Amino acid sequence: MRLARKRLRIRALRKSPELRRVSDRTDAIRAGEILLFSTMRNEKVRLPYFLDYYRNMGVTHFLIVDNDSTDGSADYLADQPDVSVWRTRSGYRKSRYGVDWLNHLQSRYGHGHWCVVVDPDEFLLYPFCDTRPLQALTDWLDTCSIRAFSAMLLDMYPKGRLEDQRYLPGMDPMEIACWFDSGNYSITRNHLYGNLWIQGGPRSRVFFRDEPYRAPALNKIPLVKWDRRYAYVHSTHMLLPRGLNLVYDEWGGEKASGVLLHAKFIDTFADKASEEIERRQHYAESYEYRAYADNLGRDTQLWCKWSEKYINWRQLEILGLMSKGNWA
Repeated sequence: MRLARKRLRIRALRKSPELRRVSDRTDAIRAGEILLFSTMRNEKVRLPYFLDYYRNMGVTHFLIVDNDSTDGSADYLADQPDVSVWRTRSGYRKSRYGVDWLNHLQSRYGHGHWCVVVDPDEFLLYPFCDTRPLQALTDWLDTCSIRAFSAMLLDMYPKGRLEDQRYLPGMDPMEIACWFDSGNYSITRNHLYGNLWIQGGPRSRVFFRDEPYRAPALNKIPLVKWDRRYAYVHSTHMLLPRGLNLVYDEWGGEKASGVLLHAKFIDTFADKASEEIERRQHYAESYEYRAYADNLGRDTQLWCKWSEKYINWRQLEILGLMSKGNWA
């Protein structure tokens, strides 16, 4: 595992020349600040709310890789005073779906910082997030010598067809996509890395109902006290060293965990799926997006009679989708 981690770090360093600085404000980063890292393409419509959401949570600087957007995303980000932007035209797939780029940036700028690593359609919830800033959580994690915080990806969707409600810049996507699956999840343990592997939700129920084992993984570790020796292995699903993946169980109970509200399924989704199928830059020749497109051609509704309407984080804790652990 040490050799595998070394290879990942070397690979990230070799990929670093693919990144071209558009706007570098990293000199403004101060010790103890919480940073956010993300890779994105053509997400300008999502950016106003995404940035404000995490600013209000306590993130002080955003480090973003723009993968050759054509909708003005890079220019919009470059105008933000708390954002540093790198642009690349290199292949997303050949960078291990952006992981190499972010591993490099985190190694260079994230060392010693709590780092949030999310996509622009992922919104972190943690226990007491309605009354306590993210720094309160990271301070507690530091006190407990906990280096990584997990969050299950929870797919959100509207009631009715995806295209019936238009998403506008600055809008909270959960105003549209406020429903989720509360119980159809399976959990196994990855014996190589030690992490839990979670599948299910509407993607398993609708898009992969005939092959549920191929449904996307929902386990994420989006918040880490970063060290330049660390490396993400596959998206934010797992890390090296292996001990960072032991994020749920602990002696005498369960660790605190959160949820990532995943607002993928809004009216922009059909166009996004078509674009990614054409680019063929995602896992297994964009197999996931082809499954989406095949099903959306028949029906664009994900809601069903078992769908649950989102209220707040406490509801998700009651449903067993997250936990406050021993954080009181």
